Amino acid sequence: MAVTTALAPRLAWFAAVARHEHVTRAAQELGVPQPTLSRAIARLEAELGVSLFARHGRALTLTPAGRTFLAPVERALVEVGRAAESVRADADPAAGKVAFGFLHTLGSETVPGLIRAFRVDHPGVRFSLVQNYGEAMLERLRAGELDLCLTSPVPEVPGLVARRLDEQRLRLVVPEDHRLAGRKRIRLAEAAEETFVTLEPGYGLRRITDDLCAEAGFTPKVAFEGEEAETLRGLVAAGLGVALLPPPAVARPGVVELTVTAPRAVREIGVAWLDGHPDTPPVAAFKKFLLSRRGNLLPEP
Repeated sequence: MAVTTALAPRLAWFAAVARHEHVTRAAQELGVPQPTLSRAIARLEAELGVSLFARHGRALTLTPAGRTFLAPVERALVEVGRAAESVRADADPAAGKVAFGFLHTLGSETVPGLIRAFRVDHPGVRFSLVQNYGEAMLERLRAGELDLCLTSPVPEVPGLVARRLDEQRLRLVVPEDHRLAGRKRIRLAEAAEETFVTLEPGYGLRRITDDLCAEAGFTPKVAFEGEEAETLRGLVAAGLGVALLPPPAVARPGVVELTVTAPRAVREIGVAWLDGHPDTPPVAAFKKFLLSRRGNLLPEP
């Protein structure tokens, strides 16, 4: 690895000399003194332990080893050039990229609305979107695969910065023929004997559900654990159980959604990013936009 790192700065110089077959002309193209270029090529040959060029006065020709070395060097230089252009493009203030993660339950209305509003002033910014549950997105933040994510609960973990943006009321969703379906409001303790359908352990909404039920004095009896809130709503309509869920984007037939009066049933939604990670201009602009929506993040129910 140390040898490869030492070779890297001289590869473009080697390719230029090979292209011109002349040190002076290559030095003029590169904008470096000819003696500096000659010494660099000599060091490269010494480090490799082979002669890359045959000298004919001031002219040079590639040796068989030089020809073998040149092809992968040129491919590597092309790839480096492409990578450099890609990162420059991603950081472009007007047309760069934001890698943005969000919860499944925010994907139908909230996130499309946010991106639509942001692009009014930043029409060229591109988004790489990841829809997942909270813990999975936080791992991708730590790995540098995401710039920002919307998640719930608002994380308090080392290495990440998080800011609360809004809260969303949760409702107890019951089948339309359920004994509680004629109610508008309910204390969660009244559902202690019900069977629940919930998200899988590890999902933020599952943790909130378990915590609210514990606060109401019971542990929920779970009939099904899923990965997506609207699937749970459908299973409630089918009579499999009841569920604590955020409001749907579109009202679903077959269920009744009750306001929970006690305990206070809400989930906080926040934005998180990697602590100390420098923002590109488009990421900084989108972060500022999200923070400006504090208290007004979610669409009207």
